[in-house]
Amino acid sequence: MATTATERLDAAVRRLTPRPDDNRLVPLVAAGTAPLDAIATLALEQYRIIDSDRRAFLHLAQRSTGSPAISTFFTAMADGEYIAMSRLHDLAAACRLDQATVRDYRPRAGCQTYPAYLAWLALNAEPANVVLALVANFTAWGRYCAVVSHGLRTHYGFDARGCGFFDFFAQPVPGDGERALAAVRAGLDSGLLTEAADHYGDLVLSYELMFWNTLADLAPAGPAR
Repeated sequence: MATTATERLDAAVRRLTPRPDDNRLVPLVAAGTAPLDAIATLALEQYRIIDSDRRAFLHLAQRSTGSPAISTFFTAMADGEYIAMSRLHDLAAACRLDQATVRDYRPRAGCQTYPAYLAWLALNAEPANVVLALVANFTAWGRYCAVVSHGLRTHYGFDARGCGFFDFFAQPVPGDGERALAAVRAGLDSGLLTEAADHYGDLVLSYELMFWNTLADLAPAGPAR
């Protein structure tokens, strides 16, 4: 069993790295064959996800006031959601979504399972375990966003503003790695980081893939335009 924060983080990322064929939407975007409606629906779903995740991160930060490193980690995650929301407006515009469409959209269960589970973790799980479960998933999410950003530029005519949402998540935020490492180290030092983190990570990854594959099922693959 890993005994240091770095070893524990590296082991979690390796174990929770999805297989190339687990995500059925991202390869379609990379090839330019995903319907534009799938990208538009992704943006619509993210309006609900970002708002929910921000609240979950803030609640986890509040529950972690006895551990400054863990609280700082979740506060930074919440701050990132504010930035993501500002970039999301540009993605929605690139997808030709107006305010009425965003307001009246009814989210899909398969896309909202991830934020629903994160909200459950925020209420019920030991925050130190949530850190480890999320860091591993953020690695996969960032890689997906990088591929999608490239595909949107190459095949869908999206500009830098239209891709800004994905670019934000694709590029490491300065200090994120150090904050995650410090949070995991605090969890280990306090004895609060347990094997439950592995189970949480498994479910987070499953719900992450459910999000993408729900979007992949919206319509048969076809020309981008």
